[in-house]
Amino acid sequence: RSSDLYGDNVEELDFIVGKILGALEKEGLQNKTLTYFTSDHGGYLEARDGNAQLGGWNGIYKGGKGMGGYEGGIRVPGIFRWPGVLPANTVINEPTSLMDVYPTVVYLGGGTLPKDRVIDGRNLMPLLQGLVTHSEHEFMFHYCGLSLHAVRWHQAETGATWKAHYMTPVFHPFGAGACYGRRMCQCIGEHVIHHKPPLLFELSRSEEH
Repeated sequence: RSSDLYGDNVEELDFIVGKILGALEKEGLQNKTLTYFTSDHGGYLEARDGNAQLGGWNGIYKGGKGMGGYEGGIRVPGIFRWPGVLPANTVINEPTSLMDVYPTVVYLGGGTLPKDRVIDGRNLMPLLQGLVTHSEHEFMFHYCGLSLHAVRWHQAETGATWKAHYMTPVFHPFGAGACYGRRMCQCIGEHVIHHKPPLLFELSRSEEH
């Protein structure tokens, strides 16, 4: 049944990741390898079969895959593993980005970042090793294609996190939490609502936006 497809994919993914970790251990490389498991987007809400959700779910977070600003589309968990280097059984509730992979790998490889361009990512190792308590990202910009949909600001002095939405998708049908009946929400033109002034939320009090 199509409703079993999501579970099949999760089981297959679990099996493949286990094979990769097993290969590292077999070759004695587990203490020399940083493993990072994550996703590039939240659950695909429009993937449904009747009432069965086939593309995952995002809990309290609004929106999903293809939505450039909503937390349900951009907030995903990350699992790091490096025995002997990273502390085990540690939870970090700081925002990071897939753009952080590049400067982190460059640092671990002993390289230097290019000086002729702006590098938006940050080296994650101080945060992962517990040497600092906060992400280096004061601002995080959330795009869909070339369009800026939202900006997150971590206010260091107070610890508060604010988020401004400049565009949000037009849900279908009206009042739904996704674009049901379509492949996914589009992020330009008549498919978005432009907010002037932007919608402002304090994520440190209410995380779902």
